[in-house]
Amino acid sequence: MKKALTYIVILISLVCKAQEKDNYLPQGNEKFADKNYVDAEADYRLSQSKFKKKAIASYNLGTAIYKQNQPAEAKYQFVKAIKDAKSKAEKHQAFHNLGNAFMKEKNYTNAVEAYKNALRNDPTDEETRYNFALAKKMLKDNPPPKDQNKNKDKNKDKNKDKDKNKDKNKDKNKDNKDNKDKGDNKDKDKKDGKNKNDKQDKGDGEKPQPKPSGASKQRIDNLLDAVNNEEKKVQEKVNAQKVQANPKKPEKDW
Repeated sequence: MKKALTYIVILISLVCKAQEKDNYLPQGNEKFADKNYVDAEADYRLSQSKFKKKAIASYNLGTAIYKQNQPAEAKYQFVKAIKDAKSKAEKHQAFHNLGNAFMKEKNYTNAVEAYKNALRNDPTDEETRYNFALAKKMLKDNPPPKDQNKNKDKNKDKNKDKDKNKDKNKDKNKDNKDNKDKGDNKDKDKKDGKNKNDKQDKGDGEKPQPKPSGASKQRIDNLLDAVNNEEKKVQEKVNAQKVQANPKKPEKDW
């Protein structure tokens, strides 16, 4: 008995869901007929949100968007309508309007394919056949560049070579910088050596000091003291002779 009641509840739920009406779709159709495409788009979006797998809602939404001169966005709705379509008639209509969106964008290659698919689902539609012929003519008169991909690859290789040359120049600049730094250091060392020699020559009045020999420091000090004593004795002797003799004024040495 409980199992029977469960089945009855499920059946009633399915019937109620099947009988649920989509009030937004007819409201959108009325606004679309009045050329009020913005409000029609709003109703179609509500219809699409409540009935996600309903192809007619996506198709009408795409058409309302297309009427607002937004073919790029309209294309996505037509593609969704094709995906959710349950019949060839629905697919035919969606492919037809998808072709119109591509024509609006001057994408004649994809427009030809869209109209071709529309005719596969309804070969009797003369309007689609006319649009298909027009798209082929426009594609013939405005062919896409044959070397477009070639130029793309060429630009890619060019950019690659540019990056390679950039890295090469970077390494070259680095080497030049290193050589420059090396040369600067060399010049600096040379300059420092020159300045050092100049300082030794000029010495700010100081004579360069000789390097000590192998003798001990104490012995050197004793020798210096002896030399100083001898110089002192000689100076005292000279002074004594100056006192005894009448000095003469020397001639100026020219």
